[in-house]
Amino acid sequence: MDLKSKIILISGPTASGKSTFATNLAKKINGEIINADSMQVYKQFKILTARPTLKEQKNIKHHLYGFLSIKNSFSSGQWLKLASKKIKEIQKRNKTPILVGGTGLYFKILIDGLVKIPKISKEKRNKIINLQKKIGQNNFYKKLIKIDPNARELINLNDFQRSIRAYEVKYFTNKSLTEWYKETKPIFKRENFVKIYLDCPKDLLFKRIKMRTKKMIPLGLTEVKKLKKIKIPKGNSSNKIIGYGELRNLLAKRANTNQTIDLIATKTRQYAKRQATWARGQMKDWKFLSTSNTKISLKKLLN
Repeated sequence: MDLKSKIILISGPTASGKSTFATNLAKKINGEIINADSMQVYKQFKILTARPTLKEQKNIKHHLYGFLSIKNSFSSGQWLKLASKKIKEIQKRNKTPILVGGTGLYFKILIDGLVKIPKISKEKRNKIINLQKKIGQNNFYKKLIKIDPNARELINLNDFQRSIRAYEVKYFTNKSLTEWYKETKPIFKRENFVKIYLDCPKDLLFKRIKMRTKKMIPLGLTEVKKLKKIKIPKGNSSNKIIGYGELRNLLAKRANTNQTIDLIATKTRQYAKRQATWARGQMKDWKFLSTSNTKISLKKLLN
């Protein structure tokens, strides 16, 4: 099988088994793994972000995991620059790059390129946010479609954040997101990507989330204890890591263990649902592979 120019992408909801699947694939095709998860870049959060284990990393090179301090901010543009460099390095070694993660935006900009929209000030953005709050999402979405009919193809009614983004872009730049996308040039040829989405049945996924949450608590507490003296800047995405705030409350005895497990599991399920929603809207041309049937032939999977 000729994989010389191929770039394998593996996505799926949290707890769907992406790391194990990617590791097994890497062993079979002489691949190296690159992180495509926005939270697994932080070195202080190994347990809470479910970073690949030492066993999973054994004999397979892993890149862009746990290299950044939680004190630093990290953008999708920075990730694209680093990931693109790693892809080229891996290909020069005659190996196959395999990108693994649950951050849909990372995959989108890797495939389509990074849209270089002029910066919109916080003051201008707040005007649009306040408008959305004032008239409600239904009316706001109608206004969006009126000024940008193409937004209907990109954004669904219930996607508040992307609705606001599309509206502000059209309103302040006089160009729609679609127009900006058309002007964007991708780094790699689209035909070189093999896009695999691990689709886990809901009941099984929720069981996995609950089990992983229970196992995570002891080591997660140790991880959070070490961060007691580190102040994470308010705007940093690392503040959004599920389990961090909950385990801090457990340490401070503001909650008990069972309450903490339930809350973390609930938030993780909600996150998995958001990932699935993104996949349905943005990954229609991906190969959806059921986690109950991952023993598909390599030829069929990678062609």
